[in-house]
Amino acid sequence: MEHEQTFPEQRKEGETGPESNTPDTPDTPDVPDAPDVTAAGPAPRRRPARTTLLIAGAAALGVLAGTVTGYAVQYHREPTPLPPLAQQKLVTPKALVPDDATTNKTINANRWHKTDDDISKLLIEAPGGAKIIEEPGYDTLDSFASHFERPGPALSDLASDSFRRVATEMWEEDDRVTEVRLVQFNDFAGANEFQRDQSGYMSEKKYAGNGGAAIPGVPADLGRVWVFSELREKPGYYPMRQSRAIVRRGDIVVEVFYNDKRGRNISESDVIDLAKRQLERL
Repeated sequence: MEHEQTFPEQRKEGETGPESNTPDTPDTPDVPDAPDVTAAGPAPRRRPARTTLLIAGAAALGVLAGTVTGYAVQYHREPTPLPPLAQQKLVTPKALVPDDATTNKTINANRWHKTDDDISKLLIEAPGGAKIIEEPGYDTLDSFASHFERPGPALSDLASDSFRRVATEMWEEDDRVTEVRLVQFNDFAGANEFQRDQSGYMSEKKYAGNGGAAIPGVPADLGRVWVFSELREKPGYYPMRQSRAIVRRGDIVVEVFYNDKRGRNISESDVIDLAKRQLERL
């Protein structure tokens, strides 16, 4: 609740104050005149002391003079020599004239990474006795885009995401088909975008239908493994059990497809082992 303030009423012009009911006081007796204290004039003022200002000024001048003297002394002294280097002369390679043997790798030898070489050589090897379906090699952009449900938009998105190349291989062993892809981009941003897009829909019922499993030693946002919850069934064919691993390392996204053509259960540890072996090769 608010409290209102009350103000005294303004007195009109010509009005006098309220009359007092008290009687007039009697006249006081005459008092002798007091001596006039102002006859001698006002007391003289004291001038402010200047001692403090003089001391402060002298201290400031002393500090300034000491600083200038110190710089002057150091300026005229000989510089102190540094200790001798352990290696007096640094050996640097001489510049060579480019010739037929000059390559992009030889020019950028100090900045060269093995993923700048032939990445198809970094694919894991198929186990002995396995049936080779596709030898390690490269797939073209349009052929790679044809694996998507909407090849046209996929082709456009890959091109705009700085797609560089993709190396693939595929083998079959005991009715289990394994396909490994190394999808490389020109920069980190493109690889990161592709890995996030592909991982984003895997938990939907149409695909894996679950959140997947983590890969030991790999942050959760950089890679996971999914074993599909439901079989893929098609009339006239055996049911198929599917699994997939998606993990990024630098500018390369590793994809592993591990499917059982007879619908048998797939262990997550088998898919994780394939993904870890491929990461070690990178």
